[in-house]
Amino acid sequence: MWVAAPAKINLGLSVLGVRSDGYHDLHSLMVPLATGDELELEHAGELSLLVLGADLPCDHRNLVFRAARAYLDAAGISDGVAITLHKHLPLASGLGGGSSDAASTLLALRDMFPADVDLPALALRLGADVPFFLLGSAAVAEGVGERLTPVRIRSTSLVLLNPGVEVSARDAYRWLDESGGFTPLLDLSAIVQALADGAEKIPYFNALQAPVVPRHPPIQVALDALAAAGLHAPLMSGSGSTCFALAHDAAQAAQAALVLAARYPDWWVQATSTQEAADPEDK
Repeated sequence: MWVAAPAKINLGLSVLGVRSDGYHDLHSLMVPLATGDELELEHAGELSLLVLGADLPCDHRNLVFRAARAYLDAAGISDGVAITLHKHLPLASGLGGGSSDAASTLLALRDMFPADVDLPALALRLGADVPFFLLGSAAVAEGVGERLTPVRIRSTSLVLLNPGVEVSARDAYRWLDESGGFTPLLDLSAIVQALADGAEKIPYFNALQAPVVPRHPPIQVALDALAAAGLHAPLMSGSGSTCFALAHDAAQAAQAALVLAARYPDWWVQATSTQEAADPEDK
């Protein structure tokens, strides 16, 4: 069985403050993309994981392995599964790759071994972003990211640009805490309307961008490069280091990606689009 594990971007990320448990209260519009990693799963006598395309551990240190172990145990399955993770996304890049891989593993195992398992509960134990990827649609994320409200947004072409630096989410939030640069709620209706109108100015922001960019200057270079390529509303996604900017259509995104790839041959560049969200009433 082959399954896709889509990347995501944050079309705005506000960090409202620190909770009493040490986690952060968030307000974000998260959107899945038409690009990401892939997983191949086969029935086997025991659980095993092979990672292709990245130097990652293949045991309990890997989120895919932990997701598979958690599902098999919760479902009471004594058999195993052989999983091959085809890693296409850069690591520690703000695109939710590991969380998406874990969520796609849970969904695939539910198909392979149907059982009465509370997938959202398992997902939340694996990580705050994992429940989002179970939805398969854009969503407003609140709390630590576990409170999700599906929303409908216009499919939008864009370009992803990663300057080849890894950013630890833990460090990004610590730097924000040190700066005290917490932010207000996003104006979600204005963001969604601007996207629907195809506007060049989108009223979003990323609270983590200000503390992260000075410590990783190539991210600012990436943001400037996206704008110089004729794209609009550049923003860092999540805790970075991937940045994105919007295009008027797929042709413009593809052309800009070619220009950027030629200018920065050692960087990861991808033209893609946001996935069309399901109607929230269908969720």
